[in-house]
Amino acid sequence: YPSITKDFCDVDFSTGSVGLGGSMTIFSALTQEFLIDNNFLKKNSSRKMISIFGDAELDEGNIYEALLEGAKHNIKNCWWIIDYNRQSLDGIIQENLFEKIIKLFKLMEWNVEILKFGKKLEGLKGIKGGDDILNWIDDCSNDLFSALTFQGGAEWRKTLNRDFKNNKDVLGIVARHSDEDLHKLMTNLAGHDLYSLDEAFSKNLSNEKPTCFICYTVKGFGLPLAGHKDNHSGIMNEEQFNTYQKKMKVRKGKEWDKLEGLEISSKDYKKFLSINPMYNKERVLSDQKISIANVKLSNLKEKTSTQEAFGNLLYELGKGTDASINRIVTTSPDVTVSTNLGGWVNQRNIFRHENKDDLFKKKKVFSAQKWKYSQNGQHIELGIAENNLFLLLATLGISDRLFGVRLLPIGTIYDTFIGRGLDALNYATYIDARFILVGTPSGITLSHEGGAHQSVTTPNIGISQPNLIYFEPSYADELIYLFKWATEFIQKEKGCSVYFRLSTKKLLQPKRILTESLKKDILNGAYWYLEEAKMELVIACSGVIVEEVLKCREALINDDLNIGVLVVPSPDMLYRNWENSKKTDDLKPHIETILENISKPTPIITIIDGHSSSLSWIGAVRGHKVFPLGVNKFGQSGDLKEVYEDTNIDFKSIIDSIARIITKGMRLW
Repeated sequence: YPSITKDFCDVDFSTGSVGLGGSMTIFSALTQEFLIDNNFLKKNSSRKMISIFGDAELDEGNIYEALLEGAKHNIKNCWWIIDYNRQSLDGIIQENLFEKIIKLFKLMEWNVEILKFGKKLEGLKGIKGGDDILNWIDDCSNDLFSALTFQGGAEWRKTLNRDFKNNKDVLGIVARHSDEDLHKLMTNLAGHDLYSLDEAFSKNLSNEKPTCFICYTVKGFGLPLAGHKDNHSGIMNEEQFNTYQKKMKVRKGKEWDKLEGLEISSKDYKKFLSINPMYNKERVLSDQKISIANVKLSNLKEKTSTQEAFGNLLYELGKGTDASINRIVTTSPDVTVSTNLGGWVNQRNIFRHENKDDLFKKKKVFSAQKWKYSQNGQHIELGIAENNLFLLLATLGISDRLFGVRLLPIGTIYDTFIGRGLDALNYATYIDARFILVGTPSGITLSHEGGAHQSVTTPNIGISQPNLIYFEPSYADELIYLFKWATEFIQKEKGCSVYFRLSTKKLLQPKRILTESLKKDILNGAYWYLEEAKMELVIACSGVIVEEVLKCREALINDDLNIGVLVVPSPDMLYRNWENSKKTDDLKPHIETILENISKPTPIITIIDGHSSSLSWIGAVRGHKVFPLGVNKFGQSGDLKEVYEDTNIDFKSIIDSIARIITKGMRLW
């Protein structure tokens, strides 16, 4: 398991979540071509993106989503090297399955190289009886070949003598080999033969076409467990290990010496390695910082949504002439228009190797989307596959480390479908890729489309996901400030990716100027929207649910009840800061500062258009009694008012909660 976070050496594509590291090569090849076509890299600077796969790994569905996306974009310079040992973790791979996989690669217009026999077995061709042995290997079942490999030369001899008892030529070949040599001959598959591998790889170096090398191998080759169906988790016993150590010519106590067991001098060893740039640490790449600080948002409506404000922000960016704007690349899994990227795409075009005009425009068919396909396009349109979105964001987000060119990747997705691509999102953040993710519409905003399009758990994903900071701004001015901050933060050495949870629900925008103090509070995760001198109840809320909270306060304004409204643009930042404060005496957490003048008997209602647990932890800060409200069940279809009522996050439900608090005698004055 090569790993960026644990290995001291340079690793481009970690593995662990099966299939993701390999699929990354498709999207890194696409990223490389994007950089070349957009003139960030020279046209002759293409390099191969290479991954080694286990054959059982090809059961992973995300691989085929990636293959299809690669075919759509006509990727180049991608190699998949398949270790075809015909064994999975729990057993032997089904017969003839690989014939279908070969056809699939060819259907995707990949070059397929089948490396089956090593040079020793190749030497049997043309010899009397030799072709018969090769045909026998071709017809041999996977489980039989594995079992004979484990049993060794004597069992090979017994089986071949039985199956070819009437073939003198084959019997002669078998008789001329000792048990040890016969075993070496029968297991001389091309995947273990350096001459065969070198020949196949060298032949394809100048070929830009994506290539799949199917390399026949023996699992556990050279070990006493080779071929056994349980060898994935098998461990050699002491006797086996000692035998293997002697075979490898490794002396006791010298197991970790670099040259032990090798017939090569230290001088020749270092000379050979020195030609590799990774050995000389020459692949530590970086690039200039990118700034979009000068962008302004015009035509902001009095009543608007955070999603609409995001679209306007990208639209304004699209009009920019600054070179930094050329570093922005957006992408989306077939929801470009419905996540408000249309204005940006109209100006910056869709990336494609071959230029293509908008035929609807050419035919004078009116459409708000003026999509032109261009080699210089700055939007990469994907099919409906969220894993592909996050893998592409991963490669775009490490573009500086891979190619020495920094990009500002922005990906949009329906918020609920983050769960579909969560494995790939986890992978992207694990390798510390830097990007901005926009999940929208969030919560139960898409109530009329039914529960399947309503996101409940994404706030908790945002809070718990390492290397990702989650924000849920209520108003457009918060989003604009945080977005600009995010574009700088993702480029910092100790930065990380940023996730915005936005909504299509339009709110009346506050007439205010964001002071430096307010900006700081927004960034730290919470600020007082309405603060009373002596608060008898606090309502803490995130995102667009603030409108329901303000309606509630307005309804109770004549009841002589002092209600403070705490807006939480980032439950994540607020929680991280509070958690980190437990590790040092020098840090006073922001949430403690916010709540320090609130007496402990004062109850707190927390409310979010998501799972109620996202904010309920606030009660643990200073021991306040908390009444969490949120969406804790699968949604219903209906208009927004109906669904808010059904999930008890409408203003009447908030009032009912307050009434229950008062009834229980928790109101103090």
